[in-house]
Amino acid sequence: MARYHDAVCRLCRREGEKLFLKGARCLTDKCAIERRQFAPGQHGQNMRRKISAYGLQLREKQKIRRLYGVLETQFHNYFEKADAKTGITGENLVQFLECRLDNIVYRLGFAASRKQARQLVRHRHILVNGHVVDIPSYQVKPQEVIRVKDKSKNLEQIHASLKLGHGGDIAWLRLNKAALEGELLAVPQRSEVPLTANEQLVVELYSK
Repeated sequence: MARYHDAVCRLCRREGEKLFLKGARCLTDKCAIERRQFAPGQHGQNMRRKISAYGLQLREKQKIRRLYGVLETQFHNYFEKADAKTGITGENLVQFLECRLDNIVYRLGFAASRKQARQLVRHRHILVNGHVVDIPSYQVKPQEVIRVKDKSKNLEQIHASLKLGHGGDIAWLRLNKAALEGELLAVPQRSEVPLTANEQLVVELYSK
């Protein structure tokens, strides 16, 4: 599968905020946003033009897509599924993204970033209801149990990530740090998702 392989710090600078794409580094003064608070490129410091309504919609779409590590075609497919589902399209879209297995692994604190979580899933370190699932986009359902495989419980990156403390304080997840196990209690409501983006602008963009 295609993946973005360039410097991810450029993505944070382009969006003008931390997307926490490099885990622990984002919490230090080495973070690119802390050192260079302007867009990348030779004209980054001189970008002062007014952004159009379309530009605002595009930036929100890019921000959400990059935050979850999803490529354009896959993101558009999520939107179409969200639009076809009963309910508010923007909220449905966020729910689909939040219930991805790699995102759940990240939210539980087993990985310092979604990229690292995707790697854990791809390398078959994660079990869902006792079975290995190596598909990062797998949609986790309520009451499904996500657990680190017994042979992988000594991985340093998992314990280092848990020490960062970003997992375990989310209402719709249950975390057992001792067992390296978690459970999706319910599909999250939009108000419960710590996402600093306006998904309604994405709906407006794709509805044109």
